[in-house]
Amino acid sequence: MATDSAESYGEPGGDTFTVPLHREELRVGTRVVDTGRGVRIHKSVGEHLHQIDETLLYDELDVRHVSVDRIVPLSEAPVARQEGDTLIVPVVEEVLVTERRLRTKEEVHITRTRRTRTQGGTVMLRAEDIVVERFDEGPHK
Repeated sequence: MATDSAESYGEPGGDTFTVPLHREELRVGTRVVDTGRGVRIHKSVGEHLHQIDETLLYDELDVRHVSVDRIVPLSEAPVARQEGDTLIVPVVEEVLVTERRLRTKEEVHITRTRRTRTQGGTVMLRAEDIVVERFDEGPHK
């Protein structure tokens, strides 16, 4: 849209002259235009076998019963203890004597040995592929 206007300039008591001014305005917008172009997408999922070879870590326990057969006072009742990699769990029983005492009947020694092994196998992995097909009413650019 354009508009015209004029302003007057001059000297006091002198001649007055007029300068015409022009102004332009711009309006910006968007609109949907059908270009006739399009795409078609095909997606496929493929599977393939993948060989694995991993090292696994596991614990192996060795449990032994060790006979002790020792009488101990109630105030000194044995408790489980750790000696290196071995957990020692006392097994007690009450026995009647003139007084009541604990006799350590046996100890259970549990030793942990850390071992490794290699285990192979086959796992199924999936991969997706996409094919884009272009189609136009006019030539490509």
